[in-house]
Amino acid sequence: MSDLASVQRRTLWVLSLGQILGGVSFGATVSLGAVLAARISGDDALAGLATAAITLGTALTSVPLATLASRRGRRPALASGMAAALLGVGLVLAAAVATSFVLLLVGFALIGAGQASNLQSRFAATDLASDGSRGRDLSIVVWATTIGAVVGPNLVEPEEALGALVGLPELTGAYLFTVVGLIAGIALYLVALRPDPLLLAQAESAAGTREGVAVTVLDRPVVARYAMLAVVIAHAVMVAVMAMTPIHLLHHGATLTVVGLTISLHIAGMFALSPVFGVLADRWGRLPTILLGYATLASSAVVIGLAPESTPAVTVALVLLGLGWSAATVAGAALLTEASAERLRTRRQGRSDSAMSLVGALGAIAAGGLLGWVGFDGLALLTLPALVVVVALAPLGRRLQPS
Repeated sequence: MSDLASVQRRTLWVLSLGQILGGVSFGATVSLGAVLAARISGDDALAGLATAAITLGTALTSVPLATLASRRGRRPALASGMAAALLGVGLVLAAAVATSFVLLLVGFALIGAGQASNLQSRFAATDLASDGSRGRDLSIVVWATTIGAVVGPNLVEPEEALGALVGLPELTGAYLFTVVGLIAGIALYLVALRPDPLLLAQAESAAGTREGVAVTVLDRPVVARYAMLAVVIAHAVMVAVMAMTPIHLLHHGATLTVVGLTISLHIAGMFALSPVFGVLADRWGRLPTILLGYATLASSAVVIGLAPESTPAVTVALVLLGLGWSAATVAGAALLTEASAERLRTRRQGRSDSAMSLVGALGAIAAGGLLGWVGFDGLALLTLPALVVVVALAPLGRRLQPS
């Protein structure tokens, strides 16, 4: 047991460092992706396709990466996702040079594989976690993303200056840092994530020696499906509103620096307090923490609805949006893990990530059209019915029947 605890501590350190590198790598893709897509396509209505392509790429690669993890372990799965993202960055740079919108979207889709690896990291943190620390361990890895994700968008202007020095097109300088971060992340996972936590958990479980460590005896499919729904809807709402925020702010006179600050504060909301929500999920309960997240998401929509043209109000709303997402996804991921029998767990985790990203992609695509039709405030308020549905179905999250 002490050996497993030591391996778990080491695993959390490695996964957390990987999340920091991932945050630095992908921070600029969110804040600049929509602007770059609008610039190359010449149509603001297509700006949401950048985020949609990233999330669609995440959706398409989550299940294959989860399958690879279940067969070969977390180490090759995480490294493979980062390697695909590295190829995607190369295509984005080529698209900017050639002003090819199609190539740009393909590049962003491959970058989504890196996002899939980042998502899988939080589940990797639960492979050897105990019942009483699952939420906390998962949230520690989620929290680590804060460092890189907050710093990344705020480096946009100096990165642009560096990119100009080496002859890169406008809005692509930040991708130099993405390349460095991805290469470092691949090396970290291949070298340092030993022993592989998932393979060790599978071996220990098969040997019957994991006493005191998280082992789900009963499968609770109804609870697992509700957990997936809660995570999926929270992510779709977050992506739809966040994807259109840069365009909305720029149309109201904000600078790239203000846009970067707003997105970085939003990302801080997503990750900085995740350990608090992890502890709440362990002590207070998974379902109450999910509902807290949904109440926070609803408050974000209301703030935008009341003051859509106020940059400070939009910034506050984006922070609330991030906090609501954090509470719902940390608690939802913990609930999904413990509601799934071990033989089904990795597969369901991959399906959850895939569904989350697919619905997020559809939300980003729809958001582009809705922004021009009902405005930013209308877009935010249209998310409320989906939030109400998940809250109304909350009793399903308490069902304990085995399959």
